[in-house]
Amino acid sequence: MNILFPALAKEPILSDIYEYFGQKDGQNYIYGVSGSQKHAIVAACYKNDPKTTIIITHGRENIEDWTSDLSSLLDDTEILELPALDVVNVAASAKSMELKARRMQVLGQLARQEKNIILVSAQAAMQKDMSRQDFENSSIQLEITKEYNYGKLLEELVSLGYEHTDKVEQLGQFSARGGIVDVYPINLELPLRIEFFDNEVESIREFDINTQRSVKNIAKCDILPLMRTDSSGTPALFLSYLRENCTVILDEPLHLKEAVMANIKENPEIKDLVYDWNDILNAAKKHNLLFISLMMQRIPDTQPQNLVSVAVKSTAPFQRQMHLLCEELKNWLEQKSRILICLGDREKINYLQDILQQNNIPVSRSENPTQLSDKMVTFVVGSVLNGFEFPQSHLVVISEKDILGRQKKKLKPRQSAKSAEGKIAHFRDINIGDYVVHVNHGIGKYLGVETLTIGNVHRDYLHIKYSGTDKLFVPTDQVHLIQKYIGSEGEVPRLSKMNSTAWKKAKAKAKASVENIAKDLINLYAQRKNGKGFAFAPDTPWQKEFEDAFPYEETPDQLRAIREIKADMEKPVPMDRLLCGDVGFGKTEVAIRAAFKAVMSGKQVAVLVPTTVLVQQHYKTFTNRFKGFGPNVGIICRFNSPKEQKKTLEDLAMGQVDVLIGTHAILNDKKVKFKDLGLLIVDEEQRFGVKQKEKIKRISKNIDVLSLSATPIPRTLHMSLVGARDMSIIETPPQERFPVQTYVIENNDVIIRDAIKREVRRGGQVYFIYNRIESIGKMYLHLSSMLPDIRIGVAHGQMTEEELERAMLNFYEGKYDMLIATSIIENGLDVPNANTIIIFNADNFGLSQLYQMRGRVGRSKQMAFAYFIYQKDKILSETAEKRLQAIKEFAELGSGFKIAMRDLEIRGAGDLLGAQQHGHISSVGFEMYCRLLEEAVETIKTGQPPKEIVEPVIELKTDAYLDGGYISDATNKIEVYQRIAAIRNEEHAVHLEEELVDRFGEMTEPVKKLMQIARIKNYARELGIKSVTEKTDFVEFTMTDEPNIKPENIIKLKAQFGVLMKMLPGLNSIQIKITKLNKPRLLQVVTKALKILAEKPLDDKTKKAKED
Repeated sequence: MNILFPALAKEPILSDIYEYFGQKDGQNYIYGVSGSQKHAIVAACYKNDPKTTIIITHGRENIEDWTSDLSSLLDDTEILELPALDVVNVAASAKSMELKARRMQVLGQLARQEKNIILVSAQAAMQKDMSRQDFENSSIQLEITKEYNYGKLLEELVSLGYEHTDKVEQLGQFSARGGIVDVYPINLELPLRIEFFDNEVESIREFDINTQRSVKNIAKCDILPLMRTDSSGTPALFLSYLRENCTVILDEPLHLKEAVMANIKENPEIKDLVYDWNDILNAAKKHNLLFISLMMQRIPDTQPQNLVSVAVKSTAPFQRQMHLLCEELKNWLEQKSRILICLGDREKINYLQDILQQNNIPVSRSENPTQLSDKMVTFVVGSVLNGFEFPQSHLVVISEKDILGRQKKKLKPRQSAKSAEGKIAHFRDINIGDYVVHVNHGIGKYLGVETLTIGNVHRDYLHIKYSGTDKLFVPTDQVHLIQKYIGSEGEVPRLSKMNSTAWKKAKAKAKASVENIAKDLINLYAQRKNGKGFAFAPDTPWQKEFEDAFPYEETPDQLRAIREIKADMEKPVPMDRLLCGDVGFGKTEVAIRAAFKAVMSGKQVAVLVPTTVLVQQHYKTFTNRFKGFGPNVGIICRFNSPKEQKKTLEDLAMGQVDVLIGTHAILNDKKVKFKDLGLLIVDEEQRFGVKQKEKIKRISKNIDVLSLSATPIPRTLHMSLVGARDMSIIETPPQERFPVQTYVIENNDVIIRDAIKREVRRGGQVYFIYNRIESIGKMYLHLSSMLPDIRIGVAHGQMTEEELERAMLNFYEGKYDMLIATSIIENGLDVPNANTIIIFNADNFGLSQLYQMRGRVGRSKQMAFAYFIYQKDKILSETAEKRLQAIKEFAELGSGFKIAMRDLEIRGAGDLLGAQQHGHISSVGFEMYCRLLEEAVETIKTGQPPKEIVEPVIELKTDAYLDGGYISDATNKIEVYQRIAAIRNEEHAVHLEEELVDRFGEMTEPVKKLMQIARIKNYARELGIKSVTEKTDFVEFTMTDEPNIKPENIIKLKAQFGVLMKMLPGLNSIQIKITKLNKPRLLQVVTKALKILAEKPLDDKTKKAKED
């Protein structure tokens, strides 16, 4: 919004402020400003003289306001926030590093004197950091062609707090293999790949975390510390990182002082761990210091040299009263004011320009105006939180909020949104000890990659253990026959016995059940397509108004889902759409818009939810959103008196209730009569039983149905069901929420007590998850005696539904400080005030449950905490130990990326297809099940079974494998074998070779041969050759019954190899003789023969491989 600054510069007082902002040092006090006027003045100062600028303000809300305005006014400047960390040092076995890394990143930018604006809350300003000296001494600097000891680098990374892993996937990790070190420094956008030649740095490349491929070369890099592992060093205030020529702004200094003092008062135990107000003030005085506030106040211990009073007014809000706006604009133009109106998008600008022109107010229609005029009104796309007027320089700025009474919040896109494909790929990784499914032999346990020597030839095999002493060695080129076994979490599958009929039976059973489902799905679909429904009218202007009133910016997925749903509603065929998305991804807003559309067409809407508590919550959400727009919302639930219910039902039958929300009681068509029902919205569809679903089907014969489900339905399954149900999927998480600060700790009453007290002291509430109903009473007594002054409630599944909902509601309404509950809360209601969750015996839960439960906190602006507690010295079972290991990794996760996707997937699949399917899925594993389902749907649609593609078998006696010197760890090995097996054309092969060189260094001989064989296999597959086998004197190419080979190419082959080639039509094969000359180059000879048959051009290498 550069158009604003020249106009602002005409304000006489601004030249003084510019001067004070630009000084090297000094103290000056600016007062009389607040909100966007203040933000605009600071932005103008920065634009005029860009330099490191620190703004310290008292709380989160203010930081959000500053960020919103500054990023809109200075669109080319980086606006950073220094995050606050958890000050209390919790002795945990693992904790999350995300915030820590972010803070270090900002400190690194301060140390490098980058020009930007850094916002700091009171809480963040108080915290102790390592001194700049320590910070700089402990960072690692690398430059190409310079000497650096390889071993020393690895030691230093460990001492800087980096974690050693097999493969770098997140901030603060490093891995080493051969002469290559991958590291993800906390101060860089992308991780680095550093290649050594002896002890010289040969190259430094940035690489992409998802593809693991290098992106670009750089000449040198700094790796900043994540934390000092030793606690030597002296702590320092973050302001000590500043050099000369920077400006520190204290926003509302007295509020700031109060916030700092209150923070220490509320948490006396942190007194020695933080700096107080005087420390911050004294550090700020060493730099150029500006105080800004609305009222002129005396600030103790400061001597401002100049006091600047700014004459500025806030514009009065017009609250959609266009005639008032027009009158006011006319007055301003008469006074020769220059007027700028900032709106969120072009459509709104065009709309308002038309209104003003109808009222004879001159407007500038320029899309990118460069200056303001006093003859007409100028418009720009942008946002300021509130408008203001500088009377002396005749400048008026009006915001969308002033005119329309509200404005969408611009949300920061999330930093680390990983692609969905990446997520799924992750859980396909096969690790040692995992269960796998072999298409022909069933379920076994994968024990790793082993190199075996058979007849002097080295090959890698996947070692799989079956029931009893059976074991199977699968050649790596058949890796496609193996999938990871995915069943329900925690249950261990039975290993199959090789060559037994049990596996064949299980597979056949699953196949039969899949065929039934496929039939049902296709019938259901056909019925619906022929059904006659109601075609809703296109969107009204009122609908647009209503959608603009949503206070947040929609995510692209939300917009797509809304478009798809509206398109369905406008068709005459009844809609049946499933909307999937994780908790908190904005499904409700999408449903509300569909409901509003239905009401606009004069129809009624029923919203069906699984629990009474959710009825209350939805009622609140719907009524708040419909406020001022007309639709009436009614509810039917047990907490309403019979009298209220009767009234609601009467109004419903008369058509006076537009939207009815309730539990399955609303399905009772004897009692509940709609005047004209047009849309049914089913929330949390996965929680309704079969009976209720049947009822829903009856009621919704010819009306539109929108179902919402929080269980993410896996992509693979979605693809196989594509014809059966329309789905919209929301995968973008909402705005950047704070990561939940997670700790994994041994059971310890002191830590638990402190955690609870701390939360309650700041006015919050606590969830305490204890999953054993028989002893939950004991736990209640234990906690009550430990915390006598805290109000505690209990909730578990053996209470009656009424008691349970009463307990939940009391907690929701703040009547308890703490709720001791079983895992029943994982799909409960949002309690924005609950920001600490303590999970007792966390090792007994499945990962996805922990993820859902942890998601119950951190829904507000407060920092949230999760404590995963396990018993000291308890002998853990193998799965629990694995899980605890995972929880520890999980503590690092921040945003929960690698969550047990698989567990959610299984639950999702089971729910979608009905309960009895669950058993079949467990018996053959999830992927196999999907494959069968896809084939069944395909068969019914086309009327013939899918064609089987024969995988060629290549048996050439040559060392072709990934040798240990090249790739040592098993996880990377199997991943590469899977990638090689997936090669389908030359492009794939070249791409993979480049990646191997990039990730693991130059390819060794066996690896080159392995790639050569992959290419041979490719040509063979294309040509319909089922095997290429090396016998003692010849190589035999055996074809399938219908090979894809032209007769003239066989003639060319004969011409090329002459007497060495022999056709055996009876055996359907071709033989090429092995001679002393061609034996050493057998791979080239085979490649050449196949290329001739496939009419591919020969390159120099294969040309040489003539019959010699």
